[in-house]
Amino acid sequence: MPKFANVVTIEVAPGRRDQVVALLAAHKARLKSEPGTLQFEVLLPKDDDTKVLSFEMYRDAAAFEVHLNGASLAQLREETAGMVMKLHGVHCAVVD
Repeated sequence: MPKFANVVTIEVAPGRRDQVVALLAAHKARLKSEPGTLQFEVLLPKDDDTKVLSFEMYRDAAAFEVHLNGASLAQLREETAGMVMKLHGVHCAVVD
């Protein structure tokens, strides 16, 4: 099965980006032990402090589904409640 990537744009509440970034960093650390998660990067746009992006790479679409239903993402959703205004994910096939 082909690798699966997801690029997410996270719109954060004013003044909350640093908090969201810290929580995403903790999430990234937990993902090191999540089977099928190959890479998780947090990206900060230089010209927009209301947004955070993530680049995520999974072994395959099934691993992404495991991630979506995993404990770490559930914890992140709970911790960032009220800080995240909008999420937009783009699911991508990976070209080898």
